[in-house]
Amino acid sequence: MQHQPLIAIATASGIGFGTSGVRGLVANMTDELCYAYTSAFLQTVAAKQGKIVIGHDLRPSSPHIAAACAAAVLDAGLDYIYAGALPTPALAYYANRIGAPALIVTGSHIPFDRNGIKFYSASGEISKAQEQEILQKSVTVPQSIAIPELPLADNAAHSAYVKRYTDFFGSGILAGMRIALYEHSSVARDVLREILETLGAEVLSLGRSDSFVPIDTEAVRPEDVAQADQWAQEHAFDAIVTADGDADRPLIGDERGQWLRGDIVGILCARFLQATHVVAPVSCNTALEHSKFFESTVRTRIGSPYVIAGMEAAISKSGSLVVGYEANGGFLLGGDLKTQNGQLLALATRDAVLPILCILCAMQKRSCKLSELTQQLPARFTASDRLQQFPIELSQALIARLQADLTEAEKILAPDSGNIVYTDLTDGLRHTFANGDIVHLRPSGNAPELRCYTEADSAIRAQQLCSACLQRLSSS
Repeated sequence: MQHQPLIAIATASGIGFGTSGVRGLVANMTDELCYAYTSAFLQTVAAKQGKIVIGHDLRPSSPHIAAACAAAVLDAGLDYIYAGALPTPALAYYANRIGAPALIVTGSHIPFDRNGIKFYSASGEISKAQEQEILQKSVTVPQSIAIPELPLADNAAHSAYVKRYTDFFGSGILAGMRIALYEHSSVARDVLREILETLGAEVLSLGRSDSFVPIDTEAVRPEDVAQADQWAQEHAFDAIVTADGDADRPLIGDERGQWLRGDIVGILCARFLQATHVVAPVSCNTALEHSKFFESTVRTRIGSPYVIAGMEAAISKSGSLVVGYEANGGFLLGGDLKTQNGQLLALATRDAVLPILCILCAMQKRSCKLSELTQQLPARFTASDRLQQFPIELSQALIARLQADLTEAEKILAPDSGNIVYTDLTDGLRHTFANGDIVHLRPSGNAPELRCYTEADSAIRAQQLCSACLQRLSSS
């Protein structure tokens, strides 16, 4: 037996907490490391008796990692419910309903050679403070870990998630719609089809893959842009929908195959649900404020734990409906929503299915195309991309340099946008220029990448800003 602080194990392995959960190379996510993280998690948030909900995505490495985590649960004298391969929000929703902690093995959208673990208390996502508590725990790791064979998946979490949406929206609400479902390797591909068909839509299955496809809804791959355009020319559909690997981030395209930005989806979803208070990270489109649809808006650091903290603060000040979303499109419902059709219980973790359904229902309600629905928003457009294999130390040094020297920042970030008129340091470096352009740099919390977010008064301008900025940064 080895007894040592988790933080020492984490530091030695290079596997630490990112914006949402623990992430790292699969090669470094050994049985011992996964066992250690799970043991520290159980010490921090789990009851001394009861069960832990365990599930995972469709990455090749995920079932074994889940089994290593299950070993720690069993050795702690607890038991677990194995829910199988399901969307992260489905697992979180079920765990919350039965009052149990949960751990979900997923690397979300990052490449298949990486993976991760997301941890949930019985009340929802763990906070940043709880992450630090977990890291400070001391754990005992056996020299030989007995990895259990995972049982057949319990179907209760799957059924609860489907029922959540079919009961609230109502059978037949999407009748007459033809929805293309880009299945790839998303863990939501089957459950999303089931929900859409139950609600009355005709579903066209496209692009199913047995190999893992790293769909990043904030930085859509050129091949996915081209593929959606081709599918729109080959097939007639009202919208094309998909989700990332663990289905907590949606990607929604219109009838022309043009993908919507996630922060635009968030605004439209919040409006459809008649939210009064909206919380979003600083990187999201400022059409949120310009639209004047909501009583109040709050900006946070990037990452669902920060959005959740902002939602909790807003809820304490208001009894009205508080929602949150991120630039990746993941949507969070801060309170129970009651309408004449029924009740949608709170789910304060990122979800891909709710925004997809809200967008489709908004189209039905307004009898319009999806491309027409987005035209109701102020003309502000965002783009984002990243420099890969860009060490965090290099990102931090670059940001510090550009923060200290505004002249250099203007030259490198946006040389034809005028002077910098406002700087926001909420998360990374976000400069607003005299002509209204915005350039925002931030090291990724999940991988050695430097992310760039831009905003302008046209989609072409925003994309040009992002591409040119990254090109200058890569050669500076």
